[in-house]
Amino acid sequence: MLQGTSAIPERAGVDPHAIPQELLQSGEPIVLRGLVAQWPMVQAGRESAEAAVSYLAGFERPQAPPVVATVGPPEIGGRFFYNDDMSGFNFRQEKVPLGVALKTLLKYAQQDTSPAIYIGSTTIDTWLPGFRTGNDLSIPGAEPLASIWIGNRTRIAAHQDVPDNLACVVAGRRRVTLFPPAQLPNLYIGPLDHTPAGQPISLVDFAAPDYARFPRFAQAQQHALSAELGPGDAVLIPSLWWHHMEALEPFNVLVNYWWRQTPAWMDTPMNALMLAIMTVRDLPPDQRANWEDVFRHYVFQPGEATADHIPESARRVLSPLDETQARSLRARLLQRLNR
Repeated sequence: MLQGTSAIPERAGVDPHAIPQELLQSGEPIVLRGLVAQWPMVQAGRESAEAAVSYLAGFERPQAPPVVATVGPPEIGGRFFYNDDMSGFNFRQEKVPLGVALKTLLKYAQQDTSPAIYIGSTTIDTWLPGFRTGNDLSIPGAEPLASIWIGNRTRIAAHQDVPDNLACVVAGRRRVTLFPPAQLPNLYIGPLDHTPAGQPISLVDFAAPDYARFPRFAQAQQHALSAELGPGDAVLIPSLWWHHMEALEPFNVLVNYWWRQTPAWMDTPMNALMLAIMTVRDLPPDQRANWEDVFRHYVFQPGEATADHIPESARRVLSPLDETQARSLRARLLQRLNR
């Protein structure tokens, strides 16, 4: 466990079908104790790993495509990460039927030493149709993506997601450690385009921080928040908050909901970041400073001086975008990028 963290604020008694909008849009993390305690899946998880697997198996879709299981040798201690020279990773991925993965986890749950196994981000409606009939939440004003995460004692390095995230522990226990988005410089983030699971991760091992190599991590720890979650508990992780997830039992299941507080047609800002790295970052310093002013004027601090002098009917991309305008703009960008 990472030392020196403060507790994530908590709240109990929230109705899972009437989660307050102001809580979901606050931009601050919160633990919701017992939010999904009445789910049948949680009841099965509290009974035993075998009961949880049996419950899940009842929803497995016949002829479903295989799931992707991430598997690492026992010596990695559950930490999915890079290999020594960061040319690759310390794990492999296998495509297996969900039922086979569940039985494998049960087999290893009885052993003191086992490989690290993780079935991550599996869409519930695709692999477990009907599960959400008795195990679901309502996110006001959103149509979230519901996913299930299943594994043994694993550690997922600190990373951030663009969507808001409501993560619900339904079997086992998990420890979550959070950092505000502003701690980016102190978390020593790895490559943006070569990542273990799609998102850039912190290179710091939270179980044994190397302060000689990562001295600024001590500053990040001053802002860290953590909590241990049991079956039925949930944590709200706002957009771009860094989160490290550690599963603490031989069998763990988490259900999460992702949604964005923006229209579905808006693209991810990560694409803009990658394009800016390609087109702006390596400009001469004076040109880069000029482009910083341009971005501030049009993107980060638009105001009356941005477009009020243009007739409203002629502002085009300088006016509020809608889905039709966004599609047209995307088409023009793709045409330019593919020239």
